[in-house]
Amino acid sequence: MGEEGKYCYSGGLDGSIRCWKSPDLNVDPYDNYDQGVESAVLLGHEDSVWDLAYSSNLKRLASCSADGTVRIWDAQSSTPCITVFNKEKEHGTPTSIAFGNVDPSQVVVSFDTGETVLYDLNTEQSIMVLEAQTKDGNQLINCVVSHPSQPISITAHENRTIRFMDNKTGKVIHSMVAHLDAVTCLTTDPKGSYLISGSHDCSVRLWMLDNRTCVQEITAHRKKHDEAIHDVAFHPSQPLIASAGADSLAKIFI
Repeated sequence: MGEEGKYCYSGGLDGSIRCWKSPDLNVDPYDNYDQGVESAVLLGHEDSVWDLAYSSNLKRLASCSADGTVRIWDAQSSTPCITVFNKEKEHGTPTSIAFGNVDPSQVVVSFDTGETVLYDLNTEQSIMVLEAQTKDGNQLINCVVSHPSQPISITAHENRTIRFMDNKTGKVIHSMVAHLDAVTCLTTDPKGSYLISGSHDCSVRLWMLDNRTCVQEITAHRKKHDEAIHDVAFHPSQPLIASAGADSLAKIFI
């Protein structure tokens, strides 16, 4: 979602990013498609777009793709692509991206090699590679999020772990086996008190961010083709969480 919910952005298998004007809430969902809803198409990626992130502070959109590149866009500009990182796939293929909450000029990117890289949008250079994943098990990182109030990156791993890394030193602060299967998705609540994780073990887990302990577990979805939960989200203002699963269901929990 873009600024104040006026726009939303989607990335596709065709490599394009599409910008959409949020329709009026009173619109008939079964009405004919209004072509005016699509405001722009951002072209540049040569393969599937895996993840998008939007910064309200910078009014910038960030994307990562199977073509190996990480791109920063100004969606309202006639030349939207501002910066391209990882052109030579030096860190592998990016899987997830997030803007820093403490320093919005930084963006953190996770890769299928197990690396997590911090980039500076002002200098258009990489700042550092955060401490690499240990060599045991699958090194793929499925998701990265920024801590809401501290310079910390949090990553979800295929080998069932969640890791907390210091953006200033690059060192791992905490690593824990968080699920019985791959951890696929993460999100933090708007107030910065909780972390939610989803996994292919069919569970959604709620964690206290300050002491990193699990306070609630919800069995949310059924497995399909060895996959279960693909995404989780907090409501921006109400005590609600949502999950989306491979079983084609989206669920909302109080």
